[in-house]
Amino acid sequence: MRILVVDDEPLARARLCRLVERLDGCQVVGEAADGAAAVAAVARLEPEVVLMDIRMPVLDGLAAAEQLAELERPPAVIFTTAHEEHALAAFRARAVDYLLKPVRIERLAEALRHARRPLRSQLQALQTTEAGARTHLSVTVRGGVRRVAVADVAYFQAEQKYVTVACGERRYLIEESLKQLEEELGEQFVRIHRNALVSTAHLEALEKDALGRWSVRLRGQEERLGVSRRHLPGLRRLLRQPAP
Repeated sequence: MRILVVDDEPLARARLCRLVERLDGCQVVGEAADGAAAVAAVARLEPEVVLMDIRMPVLDGLAAAEQLAELERPPAVIFTTAHEEHALAAFRARAVDYLLKPVRIERLAEALRHARRPLRSQLQALQTTEAGARTHLSVTVRGGVRRVAVADVAYFQAEQKYVTVACGERRYLIEESLKQLEEELGEQFVRIHRNALVSTAHLEALEKDALGRWSVRLRGQEERLGVSRRHLPGLRRLLRQPAP
């Protein structure tokens, strides 16, 4: 894999180059100290992946990534930065991943594995729907930020000031409210309780226990989520299940 390393700090650039060279099948084909130089280097060197800082002089990483995305065959962009607050902007700029400094080699290897996917599928995955809803969420994990496909989310559940995102066996925390998520993703999720939204694609059945309490069964989830009386009729209609 041919990789261009872009950072205005020489020491940071050198460290990242050393990490890349430790990974099998990866080669640093060039370096750049700002976004404008990165765009020129991509045209000259044709790297498959650009590892790029965000805060840089002349042209910052976000602006450079937008220019690279317009190329006929754009490279995959992975941002490397010390600033978490740029995560959403990074993914809007079609970044494959977003690594926090100091970059750990395990996270770098994981990001480069993502970048190996066919470029067309990467770009399609990062597009929004016609209604403007995101197809991916950015969640904070140790060592960086990860993209989670909305299609993989089984449910969102509010817990105090955070919302839990359930994807298979994994759980992530985000700071968005259920109301915001429902307004944006309402065609893909249905509210079953004041504290929970479930994916209609993952929804399998309504179940009633011996005490008369209702819950939903979701594909790939062992736990059952309680359904409030207020939202029960809507769920029955959705599942075309008649009232008992």
